[in-house]
Amino acid sequence: MKFFKVDMTAASVSSTEVPHEYVGLGGRGLTSLMINNDVPAKCDSLGPENKLIIAPGYLSGTMLVNSSRLSIGAKSPLTGGIKESNVGGTVAADLAHLGITAIVIEGQASAGACFLLKIDADGNGELLDGSAYKGLRTYELVKKLKEAHGEKNSITCIGPAGEFLLTAASIQTTDVDGRPCRAAGRGGLGAVMGSKGLKAVIVAKGGKATDPLTDPNTFKESAKIYAKAVKDDDGTPELAELGSAVLVAPINAAGAFPTRNAREGQFEGVEKITGETMAEVIKKRGGINAHMGCAQCIIRCSNEYVDEDGNYVTSSLEYETIWSMGAMLGNSDLDSIAKLDFLCDDIGLDTISTGVAVAVAMDAGYKEFGDAQAAIEMVEEVAKGTEFGKIIGNGPGAVGEHFNHDRVPVIKNQSMAAYDPRAIQGMAVTYATTPMGGDHTAGWVVAENLEEFGGTLDRFSAEGQVEVSRNSQIHMAAVDTVGICDFAQSGFGAGLANVCKMVAAKSGKPFSEEDWTELGTRTLKAEREFNRNAGFTSKDDRLPKMFYEEPLPPHNKVVVISDEEMDTTFDF
Repeated sequence: MKFFKVDMTAASVSSTEVPHEYVGLGGRGLTSLMINNDVPAKCDSLGPENKLIIAPGYLSGTMLVNSSRLSIGAKSPLTGGIKESNVGGTVAADLAHLGITAIVIEGQASAGACFLLKIDADGNGELLDGSAYKGLRTYELVKKLKEAHGEKNSITCIGPAGEFLLTAASIQTTDVDGRPCRAAGRGGLGAVMGSKGLKAVIVAKGGKATDPLTDPNTFKESAKIYAKAVKDDDGTPELAELGSAVLVAPINAAGAFPTRNAREGQFEGVEKITGETMAEVIKKRGGINAHMGCAQCIIRCSNEYVDEDGNYVTSSLEYETIWSMGAMLGNSDLDSIAKLDFLCDDIGLDTISTGVAVAVAMDAGYKEFGDAQAAIEMVEEVAKGTEFGKIIGNGPGAVGEHFNHDRVPVIKNQSMAAYDPRAIQGMAVTYATTPMGGDHTAGWVVAENLEEFGGTLDRFSAEGQVEVSRNSQIHMAAVDTVGICDFAQSGFGAGLANVCKMVAAKSGKPFSEEDWTELGTRTLKAEREFNRNAGFTSKDDRLPKMFYEEPLPPHNKVVVISDEEMDTTFDF
């Protein structure tokens, strides 16, 4: 177990043993505790005092299925608070196989400098001159890096948006096929990486220094039980066939699919962009459904979307992007949605923030809703570095400010996701209170609210919503710490105790269900402490007025969770 410390000011790389206080942590728990402990909360997020921490989940690199999840943490230039952005692909597993618990990037290179961090198969690291790669989009960058350093590497990188220090900039990582199509999208962490002067991290595959398991037999037995629960889950075949886009039709039917900058909850063109339609198009054109995108994935929820001639367009076309570049813009053209997805990956932009930014511009009258070509042109402006491109690349808050437009669906300046809180009140709690900003993965409570998914709560009522969001946020903080894929949580059907056995079998220390809850709670407390020190108050745990004042068709409901109820969410 080791930390890689990268001092960008001194252009030096060193490794140390994991400090005692961080032993047994990985992923989000590790990044959030380190950021809270080591980063001044009021520092300039794009200055030398901020740190960018890249950490595989605690169980990444083990035999556990769907555990190649990577947490990237820093002070967010978008929200001004703490941020963990989570991504799949292969790099988490590859880092873990090298025995690397975290890469800690600190300081700041001199103005104009550009570096690559290369970690070889023996786990040695060095900073290389990256000036030849400045300005490259991610697909061309990865191609050139693999030509120079070999195919057997995972690559984590930024595109032009990160170099321009734009606050919707993503950090892209490569998938199983070596494409930079997996995004740590939220919070603008690509800008933090750009501010350090770091263009890419190259990590060798095939490392043989994985942390040993204290009790490998128990771990293997529990991992098998977990994998069987994932395979046997009723939803797994549908996830394989349709990917996360399986949600498009039911969320739209529920009237919770934000349309035209969240003016409506249903999109009349939805049949053209559902997961079922997408799967048909991909199959007809010779693309790939049930594609393996991440290391050790047994669900295969990824896809390869191709054009009419069978040429690759993007991978993977996901629910959130179909929403943000589709219904949110009033756009029912699946091909343009796929192109916008590719452009965001290539330029290094969060598809959610970017789609919502375009939606706000359209809502302000800059372009017409439904104009897919206008959306493409706006995103291309970001790569060109034009003044308007920078506004789009800084997210919907910047767009609203530019047009003096007040219908901006952001919380802590980060855009909401594809579940309107007026139709699913529990999501209002999560969006408002998570330390991360308007983040759906921080506490996804859709299943508890929608009868179709087995939910029992009244989704239009406040009753029970704070409690279910609180519990989900605690659980997800722990999930993101151990590094299990959100879509593979069906494995918890075999019991939380089975997951706790794996944590104990790795560490050699007892780990109970109570410890699981304590892990999630500890992580959230660290995140909230950082935000308080950064100047956040309870007033930041609120939704924009539009959600309280504008009834959402077709149900014509508003958010009914009171401020007082919101403020009890973290009464641990």
